[in-house]
This record gives sequence, structure tokens and C-alpha cells, in this order.
Amino acid sequence: MNAQNEKSATYYDLVNFTIHDMTKCGKVLRTIGKGAKSMEETANRIVHHLYDNLIDGQSGNRACSLVRFFKTHTYEKLDPELQSFSRDMLKNNPVSPDMKCLTLLATIGENPEWNSRKTSKGHKAIPLPSEQTVHQIPMIRNLIAQLGLSIGMVIKSDPKLLLDTEQKTYNVFYVPDAIGSPYIPAQREFVIPYGIKSVLGFGGVFPSGDIFATIMFLKVPITEGVADLFKTLALNIKIAVLPFENTVFT
Repeated sequence: MNAQNEKSATYYDLVNFTIHDMTKCGKVLRTIGKGAKSMEETANRIVHHLYDNLIDGQSGNRACSLVRFFKTHTYEKLDPELQSFSRDMLKNNPVSPDMKCLTLLATIGENPEWNSRKTSKGHKAIPLPSEQTVHQIPMIRNLIAQLGLSIGMVIKSDPKLLLDTEQKTYNVFYVPDAIGSPYIPAQREFVIPYGIKSVLGFGGVFPSGDIFATIMFLKVPITEGVADLFKTLALNIKIAVLPFENTVFT
């Protein structure tokens, strides 16, 4: 599907993304939660905007194969379905009420199964019971590190200790070459067949200590310079979703 055939949109050539593009995109993202009733609703607007408007300037096609929005959430605050999913992932390991789970709030992509968080097969609510567990999940481990956080800070967040981090941390998770990368799983099932070239994640920290991240799996290669521009978009997204920190799910 050619993104340029759609109307009422502003397109950005992701390969040649500029500060001007960042400013325009950020302005939209900053106010995209207006009228929404939850963080989930706002997150869905965010991933749809990025998926529909970031393009490959040469072909006019969408630059993203898949865009997802995650937020850490305590196990006890998940609904029964997500709690069951997390327990299944942990198998026979014990579950604590305050265990953090990296929870999928919004998703959109070229495969129909990717267009609802409820149909995700492996990422609905990823339990993070310990630092050892996180170290065994390369993509999440690297995401946390590149966002400028420690694993311990994410799984046992203390809002009092996070004040400085919460104000300053808007970094990017950037994998320039997805093919063969140890940080991007499912190479045969996902990366190669869908032509994933680069991966870009950007996010930050809420006052509560929970983190959020938007992750884009791209069909075009991007440079570090382009990736750096998304640090500012992380702040714009935080402004949009922060009012819903206590009203997460629709």
C-alpha cells in the first residue's frame, strides 16, 4: 500500500528526516491525546500517526513495518487476561504483586495480527521479575540501557530516586542494521521476511518510575543522526500520555 495515496496527512521522508520534520511531527504528537479517555487510546493515536506518516521518500511507501507502544505496569494492576499471560511466560516461577511487566498498549503493522494488542502472541505483558531475567532478553536489556536507565531502576523503581532521571532521560534505542543483530529476535520469522532494516525506540520515565517506549521496526535504513532527532519526539509523546498515567487502559 502506498502511503501517499492517503489524504489529510503530512508525510515525512524518514531516511532524510530533518529538524523541520521533527518540529512538525512533534507538534502533532504533543496534542494527539486531546479528547482521549485513556493512555491506551492516546498510544493508539501515536502509533497510527507514525505508521501512516513516516515514509520511504524514494518509493512513497510506509517506512515502518510495525510500530508499538509499551509501558511498564505492575502485575497487580493488570487485568486477569494479562496476568494470566505473564504467569504463562514465567512458567513455574513465583509471581509477586509488584512485579513490573513491560505491557503492550498499542500496536499497528502490515500483518493483520499486529493491529491489536489483544492478538499479539508474545508481547502482551512481558514479566520482568529480576535483573537476571531481563539480561536474558537482549532487546529489552539493550532498550533499557540505551534509554539511559539501569535494569534495577526499571524493575524496582523508586520515584524519589528517579526525579533527576525523569527530567533528563529522553534517549533512543537504535539498531542501525537489524539483520543479524543479537538485539532483534525472530530473525527468520520476522526480520528477514518483512525486510526490516533498522529498529528505533524512544521513550522516557514517568514520575511514578514506570517507563514508556515507542518502538518502530523500519523497512528503511536510518542514520544515527536521524535517530537522535527522536529524542525530542520522546518528550512530545510524554506530554501527550502523562495526563493518563492513572487511566491506562481503555
